Amino acid sequence: MSNLNQRAQIVIPSSLIRQIAELAMTETPLECCGFLVGEFGSDIAQEFHPCRNTAESKIIYTVDPKDHLRIERDAEERGLAIIGVVHSHTHTEPYPSPTDVAQAPDPAWHYVIIGLKRAEPETRSYRIIDGEISESQIISA
Repeated sequence: MSNLNQRAQIVIPSSLIRQIAELAMTETPLECCGFLVGEFGSDIAQEFHPCRNTAESKIIYTVDPKDHLRIERDAEERGLAIIGVVHSHTHTEPYPSPTDVAQAPDPAWHYVIIGLKRAEPETRSYRIIDGEISESQIISA
């Protein structure tokens, strides 16, 4: 679908969701982060790549620029692209914070947040376009 507002779902294999949850639980109490990679313009995640959170914070994340560049170049060399960014909320709901919205760099990306507030991790996805947040359905294959 070409209209970004219509792209209201993302397919994330259950194996990737497990990887994301494991990283989030390992990194807690700090937020973790990483990228989802798939075909350019696709809403199907094929890979998850953890990144270093240079903010080393419980409340914000900053993807290490070296990790970002490495993952982006590797994906492009294989005909793939970054299709989303993942991070954790260790003590709050998995909903974009004002900082998340302000720092959302690419309207084509999915913004996946894993919340650790409850006993079971909760993973949700959003589109952030011009500061507006809309939730996307996660289809776990």
